[in-house]
Amino acid sequence: MQSRRKFIGKVATGLAGTLAASNVLGASGRVRVGLIGAGARGAELLREVLACPNTECVGVADVYRKRLEEAGAIAPNAAMHLDYRGLLDDSAIDAVLIATPPHLHAKQFVAALDAGKHVYQERPMAFTFEDAKWMRAAAARAPRLVAQIGHQSCSSGQVADAASLLRPELMGKITGIRAHFFRNTPRGKAQWVRPVYPDMTPENIAWEGFSGDAPTHEFDANRYQNWRLFAEYSGGSVTENLSQQLAFWYKLLDLQIPYAVTMTGGLYLWKDGRELPDTMHVSLEHAEEMLFSWDSGFGNSQPGVAEDVLGTDGTVSRSQQIRYIPQRVNRTSGNEMAGGTRTEPRAHMQNFLDSIRGAAEPNCPVEIGFRVSVACRMALESYRQQRTILWDPAREELV
Repeated sequence: MQSRRKFIGKVATGLAGTLAASNVLGASGRVRVGLIGAGARGAELLREVLACPNTECVGVADVYRKRLEEAGAIAPNAAMHLDYRGLLDDSAIDAVLIATPPHLHAKQFVAALDAGKHVYQERPMAFTFEDAKWMRAAAARAPRLVAQIGHQSCSSGQVADAASLLRPELMGKITGIRAHFFRNTPRGKAQWVRPVYPDMTPENIAWEGFSGDAPTHEFDANRYQNWRLFAEYSGGSVTENLSQQLAFWYKLLDLQIPYAVTMTGGLYLWKDGRELPDTMHVSLEHAEEMLFSWDSGFGNSQPGVAEDVLGTDGTVSRSQQIRYIPQRVNRTSGNEMAGGTRTEPRAHMQNFLDSIRGAAEPNCPVEIGFRVSVACRMALESYRQQRTILWDPAREELV
């Protein structure tokens, strides 16, 4: 493994990988996109891509008719599909944005690449370990296609700020990353619970398309609308939030899949039929001799969202801003510093489009998505099995 100094230098100068091989469109070619999953996040991504220069939405796919109608207001000339496979059959589409529940990611991602489309895959890249391997293999089969994973912080100005502060002469030996993600909601309004509307019926929702390869259930509008509450479709705060925080530091520090992950916690707050914990702690042990510890809860927002990288000579703290605080015991004359690099609007989406045109490389490629997805799955398996989950890197297996 390359030294931390050498790797951080590459990240800081934007040379951490190889430029995307595909340049079929040319530096200013028009990118024609399709969207799979037109919910709130999908609609947001669609607006983002259309706000970037020289783009056009050609098609939208969603299992809910109302979402297709709403997408039509954003992209009135786009073809609408209840089945995403019809969208992938459209030869006019160059790139696909996928913003569906995690249990559907792998099948749609692989099908899009196999159809010759570039792919922007919302987080997490993969839901299960098997999905992660399948998706990685599909990307390897299509080296001329761009795949960007939707961990947006990997394109933020904070990447350059953190890289400039993580130098060994400022940090010494890093042994830990302490992270947390906390939210709260008004009393009686549970986190992630959305209203079920009268038109959410079998006539308006393609239930089999939503279910995918998950275990079969009779039509249930609540399971459709509130999929984040159910373990068959979501990893809860682990896949929604831990994945984001891991991706940033896995990119900056080149951390590999942890060799051991332990997750504890439970449903301490919301007794509403959800299956995923609302309060939890995850401990990830890395061969780089770093312990990544993460706490999350939905009953108090005071701790907020932040990470602290702990070195013998200094601390790099990340929240709304990147800051460096020296450890006076070892850097008596060190100064506190703060990052200020601006994040360009729609930076992650623009990076995806630039990569398609051959002018950049994805800031969050499949390799980062793979490592993050496996780490998150290890956490969820630890919680489910009530034991520590180990990673065998030689055989690439969970133990």
